[in-house]
Amino acid sequence: MAEVNITLNGRAYEIACDPGQEGRIVDLAAYIDQRVQKIARSGGAYNDSHLLALVALVLADELFEAREQTAGAPAAAKAPAASKEDEAALAKLLENLSKRIDGIAQRVQAA
Repeated sequence: MAEVNITLNGRAYEIACDPGQEGRIVDLAAYIDQRVQKIARSGGAYNDSHLLALVALVLADELFEAREQTAGAPAAAKAPAASKEDEAALAKLLENLSKRIDGIAQRVQAA
């Protein structure tokens, strides 16, 4: 079992993973930490537990939206990006996800 050190919201964690998965864990942690930092800056979280719940909801929302967008897509559209058009579509998807995250953070902050 391999181990990797990650940092989320300024706190260090030692994570066990399968050998060879260290880079993937570091990348995932960086992605999560970006979301944590963004929500933390919005002031929408009352404490660490609330922040964790908000981040989990945002990430679940991203996952559900990605599933919804690919559910009706032909098999070829589900293949890894290979062309400039596919890269542009992925960039648009990521932009839309970012806007949804901003919207969720604003609704949470207003509540």
